[in-house]
Amino acid sequence: QVQLVESGGGLVQAGGSLRLACAASGRTFSSYTMGWFRRAPGKEREFVGAINWSAGRTDYADSVKGRCTISRDNAKNTVYLQMNSLTPEDTAVYYCAARQGVFTRRYPNEYDYWGQGTQVTVSS
Repeated sequence: QVQLVESGGGLVQAGGSLRLACAASGRTFSSYTMGWFRRAPGKEREFVGAINWSAGRTDYADSVKGRCTISRDNAKNTVYLQMNSLTPEDTAVYYCAARQGVFTRRYPNEYDYWGQGTQVTVSS
């Protein structure tokens, strides 16, 4: 079965940086799109960004564009979310998701598999 495991979350001061990782297993992901979402307390899941696994094409939400970079390491079956210039508004549980297809998608219901999430807390 497909398993996605996020890591790298933690506490960081405003202005700092953090790199999240999503280790994927159980499937060949060459035809998949990997997405990053986040959920702040009391809010719905929000799209952060996505990457086409095979070509590495990326898509970012306007709220993080310029501050975040998504990349992937095919040998490790791992995708990364590098976040810079973090603010308290970035505090949330961050989720990795996967869907079959080469086009990036921005809505949670378009993804089939989800990780357990990793907490990111940005202090002021």
